[in-house]
Amino acid sequence: MELEDVIYEVKDGIATITINRPERHNAFRSKTLDELTQAFEAAEEDRTVGVVVLTGAGERAFCAGGDISEMGALDPHVGRKFLGKCLKLSNTMRSLSKPIIAAVNGYCLGGGNELNLLCDLTIASENAVFGQTGPSVGSAPIWGGTQMLPRVVGEKKAREMCFLCLRYTAEEAEKMGLCNKVVPQEKLMETALEWANRILDMSPQSIKLTRTSMNFESDLLYSSFTHGREMLALAYGSEELTEGMKSFEEKRKPDFRKFRK
Repeated sequence: MELEDVIYEVKDGIATITINRPERHNAFRSKTLDELTQAFEAAEEDRTVGVVVLTGAGERAFCAGGDISEMGALDPHVGRKFLGKCLKLSNTMRSLSKPIIAAVNGYCLGGGNELNLLCDLTIASENAVFGQTGPSVGSAPIWGGTQMLPRVVGEKKAREMCFLCLRYTAEEAEKMGLCNKVVPQEKLMETALEWANRILDMSPQSIKLTRTSMNFESDLLYSSFTHGREMLALAYGSEELTEGMKSFEEKRKPDFRKFRK
C-alpha cells in the first residue's frame, strides 16, 4: 500500500495504524478515511495479525476529528460522500475479527473520540484530552457519539458531553469508562503493546467469538448510523454549520444565538 496520511506497520502479530497528520492534530480528511479503511482491511486479511493498535503521530493529538478545512467546504452532495467514507471505516472496524486498542495521546476530540469509541480498549497518556465538539462547530456527533457513547459512559453523561461540548482529562475519562487505563506519555505505546501481546496469548477463535457476541446489541444500531449520515449531510452548507466552521478557522467564538432570533 502507498499511504500518505496513515502509517501501517506489522510486527510480531501486531498491526499498528498511525494517523500521520500531526501538523493538523491528526484530523482526518477524505483521504485519511480511505487510507484508514485500507489499513484495517489489510490487518483483517493478514492471518499473522491478531490485534490492531490505533494511534496518532506525535504527542499532541490522537485525532482532533474531521479536518475543518475540508468539512467547511462541503455541500449536501459532497458531504454525503464524506460521511459515506466515515461509515465505511466504522463498518470495517466493527466487523474486524481482531480487537482494536486505541493508544490515545493528546487531543481525542469530536470524530477522534468517535474513533476511540469504535475501538475495543483504550490506553490514554496523562496528557490526553477527550470530548465531543459537534454542536460547537455546527455539526452533530452521529458517527458513534449518539449511539456508542451512552453505552460507554451512561445516558446522562453522554448528553452532557454532546450538548455542552466540554473537555475531559485522561483521569476523568478513566473514571467515566471512556478509557481503560492512564499511563505516562513515555509508557503509552509500551503499555498498548503489552496489552496487545496479552491478547496474542489468547485463543484467536475465542477472541473473535467474544468480540462478535459483545458487538451484538450495538450492531443493531447500524440504522442510526445510516440515518445520521443522511441527516448531517443535509446540514452541510447550511448557515449554522458554515458559521461554526468559519469561527473555528478564525479562532473566535461562534455566534449561534443569532439563529434563535
